[in-house]
Amino acid sequence: MKYAVIAPVAANVTSDPVWMTEFAQHVEACGFESIVAVEHAVVVSKYSSEYPYDASGKMELADDQLIPDPLDLMAFLAAKTTTLGLATGVLVLPNHHPVVLAKRLASIDVLSGGRLRVCAGMGWMKEEIEASGVDFATRGRRADEQLQVLRALWADTAPEGADFDGEFFTFNNAMSYPKPVQPGGVPLHIGGHSKAAARRAGRYGDGLQPLGVMGEQLTEIVDLMRRTADEAGRDGDALELSLGHLVAKIDQGRAEKLASQGADRIVLAMTPTADLQQAKDELSACAGRLGLGS
Repeated sequence: MKYAVIAPVAANVTSDPVWMTEFAQHVEACGFESIVAVEHAVVVSKYSSEYPYDASGKMELADDQLIPDPLDLMAFLAAKTTTLGLATGVLVLPNHHPVVLAKRLASIDVLSGGRLRVCAGMGWMKEEIEASGVDFATRGRRADEQLQVLRALWADTAPEGADFDGEFFTFNNAMSYPKPVQPGGVPLHIGGHSKAAARRAGRYGDGLQPLGVMGEQLTEIVDLMRRTADEAGRDGDALELSLGHLVAKIDQGRAEKLASQGADRIVLAMTPTADLQQAKDELSACAGRLGLGS
């Protein structure tokens, strides 16, 4: 089992370079697989969109929460750590042009020695996506092309370069270097709770991170991901499943229960605190319960 830790964005510390350096280094020292950063390019105050992961329809983060760009944060932490995986969870894919995104992701992967993983989602905040210049209604079709563009630009297509002709993106003979260190490019996981997310993961992704899904619904969308992959000529069993839990509550028994549901990775949320020692103590206790680093 792999264990990832989400940086505690709700504590307003993820843009503090000293705090985040010590935090990430402790995550690494404890034996966790990776650190995860969230994204909102903008949060539109008084948004009318419905947050799908809370009954209130509102996200837990404040409108003026300090939310640094996750890729810039990962690049920064790459220089402060040695073996720790660097991940997004989730990157709001409609906010990014895939040609530029391909270069940014490849650069971080190369500079970190192949430690980057991307979990991308379609985004739920209509106002944020429209502020980024993208039509909310077509973001799903656009995302399918974005994932294909990333793969095309990361592939070895020399000396001619890559071609792509889609509804939203078109180019010919495009040369994008450096290529990611990891074979096949940066791993691309899909985050979300819908059947569309499961199908997208099956067709184009390396894994799925279901959000707010459990029980029979979880089984259904995981089966759909693997079936879709097989139908597309891919190996559905090779795709990873990441499920969520809490740093403060996870233990061997809970981890085994998630493993029985097919989890390859458990993505752990911190208790929001700006007290660095408290955060480090929580991580140490969690690592001890899970037998990490032993």
